[in-house]
Amino acid sequence: MTDQGNADHGNAEHGSAEHLAVLASEAYVVGYPLVADVEQIDRFTRQGVGAIPATPYNTFGHARTLAGPDDTFVSINNDTVYSIAQLDLGVGPVLLSVPDSGERYRVLQFVDAWSNNFAYVGTRATGNGAGTFLLVPPGWQPGGEEPPGATVIPFPTRVATIVGRWAVDGEDDLPAVHALQDALALTPLEPSGAAPEGVPAVPEGPSEALTFFERMRVWSQAFPPAEHDREALASYHELGITGADPVADQPDAVRAALEAGYAVGKEALEASLRTGVPLTDGWQVNLHVFDYNTDYLGIGTIDAPEWTMADPRTRYAHRAAAALGGLWGNHAYEAAYIATYVDADGDQLSGEHVYRLRLHPTPPVDAFWSLTMYDLPHYFLVANPIGRYSLGDRTRGIVYDDDGGLTITMSATRPTDEKAAANWLPAPEGPFRPMLRLYAPREDVLTGAWRLSPIEKVA
Repeated sequence: MTDQGNADHGNAEHGSAEHLAVLASEAYVVGYPLVADVEQIDRFTRQGVGAIPATPYNTFGHARTLAGPDDTFVSINNDTVYSIAQLDLGVGPVLLSVPDSGERYRVLQFVDAWSNNFAYVGTRATGNGAGTFLLVPPGWQPGGEEPPGATVIPFPTRVATIVGRWAVDGEDDLPAVHALQDALALTPLEPSGAAPEGVPAVPEGPSEALTFFERMRVWSQAFPPAEHDREALASYHELGITGADPVADQPDAVRAALEAGYAVGKEALEASLRTGVPLTDGWQVNLHVFDYNTDYLGIGTIDAPEWTMADPRTRYAHRAAAALGGLWGNHAYEAAYIATYVDADGDQLSGEHVYRLRLHPTPPVDAFWSLTMYDLPHYFLVANPIGRYSLGDRTRGIVYDDDGGLTITMSATRPTDEKAAANWLPAPEGPFRPMLRLYAPREDVLTGAWRLSPIEKVA
């Protein structure tokens, strides 16, 4: 998949069925992050997500427990508890107040409607002290009403998400984290009493494909992308996804192309999660999967060539794959994600077998690290008899090797060996994908000097 803003939309005759289908497959990739992100924003405010109940705009919703299998969110972590807010700055600037968290790792990640990470507040970015931040909508101009000492954070889109994560050291630590969560506050600068507009409603259409493209049409107009992305959107005018009329009202040939392009784009995007990242010892070491944002790099981000997409032709494909496989994931300098589907022989990991992963040296981080188990194809946490969904340097009872390394066993059944059982990461009976997370990774991780060993199948 290439950057659709620069693609020639294939070699088919302009206006032909083939041309329109190719155009639609490209539009699917460009629009997927917006649709996936805004669907979650809407879901959060109406139904909640996982352990966080439905929460209105401009208010934090809190998970009070660590995530488990009932939290059906793509690649959710089991290391931190979440404090998440959906912002609608149509009401004007909102003041964010953050408490002092002492020595505890925390991060507030800011994500716009197109899934771009555009700011960070937290341990790495701004420190652990108390602070106030003024969140302002697109086009806002200062008028002297800013509270003294508040740091201004411009939002690229009217709606956006704050994904807060607090490190938790076991169940006994939760009350202390709850107090910090409760101290987070969002306060409109000029309370008007007006209800936030929120996300424009787009009901289910006559098919999955037409529903998707109608949401893309409506939401891309409600939440315009970065300036250079608007040219890409404009190139899809033949499909009716940039105009005022619903896509269901388009001619039969256009609707047929949207159906065909949706199927092709969806299949290609799902396949890219497995094949789009070069493997290093079986692991997908892509430290730059979230570097597609090149326009809105605010506080806590790193505006440098090594952390922005060098090749604009691949930016949309990267962004879509990131949204599918890890929506609301961080830049690698905040948290690095390394996943795999295969063992040392290149075979799909499956609970039919027993596997061993040796970490030596263990991951170099300034905060902490973990290995989390996910099922396929959903990328959800895996229910198991010991209630362990991840294993890391804070897991109680693990046993290190004599040389300081750590050997982890992954299997669907509990190992009989005592040490292997202590270091057991339960797997589902079918295919799975483990993911290593490194919070505040050190330079050796970011340069590639530290490498993971492949996962070995135990005979």
